[in-house]
Amino acid sequence: MNRITALIADDEPLLREHLRSQLARLWPELDIVADARNGREAVELFDAHQPAVVFLDVHMPGLNGIEAARALARRAQIVFITAYEQYAVQAFEQGAIDYMVKPVDPARLADTVQRLQERLSAGAGAGQRVATDAMLDAVLQRMAGELRQRVPARAWLQWIKASSGSRMRLIPVEQVAYLRADGKYTTVVWDDGEALIRKSIRELADELDPERFVQIHRSAIVNLHYVREVVRGVNETADVHLRGHAEVLPVSRSYLHHFRQM
Repeated sequence: MNRITALIADDEPLLREHLRSQLARLWPELDIVADARNGREAVELFDAHQPAVVFLDVHMPGLNGIEAARALARRAQIVFITAYEQYAVQAFEQGAIDYMVKPVDPARLADTVQRLQERLSAGAGAGQRVATDAMLDAVLQRMAGELRQRVPARAWLQWIKASSGSRMRLIPVEQVAYLRADGKYTTVVWDDGEALIRKSIRELADELDPERFVQIHRSAIVNLHYVREVVRGVNETADVHLRGHAEVLPVSRSYLHHFRQM
């Protein structure tokens, strides 16, 4: 029998550990291959491990659980762990995603485990295909919008500081076309040039307004206002062409959902 693997994503370490111990009791054959502290880390760890099941907290910093689910829902069984039951119910009613309300009730978890086992034994993706890909993505997109409205607005990064010797330049974020990872640092590209800054792409992804900037690859973030066109490729990949810039940026499979509605 093939090993069933899972990933847990929650920004609360105690909840991750509690869920891990409960699952070990209810489903000892389940192999939890990774823990994630936020949605962005969940997407990266999913790409690395390809688990069959993902337990996602809805409200996490940076990329929230619903936005992460848009990247993963067609490739894994998704279970939301949430204090906001009304959001998860929408996807659950589509027959697409399961959910548990915090604090996690052992009886509810047992029911969820049973449903997951039935779906997985019936074949890859079998209980999650009741909803079409388009229907599921539309529901998740609406849920993400509702969650952003409920969560208090935060102050997003407005300027990026780029230092060169004794000089420092302040770059307004609206003038930034894209950012690409360069080891532990990041290259910021704007209309008049580019600069290397001492901040990782992961840090910047959590500080930039997701309504304007989206991650398209683990090593690249693009300003949507600069996107001229998106050309789809094979195996659910794509290329982004920018206004005023010759560079063509690849979109990996996990981030293609940003452009499905375009």
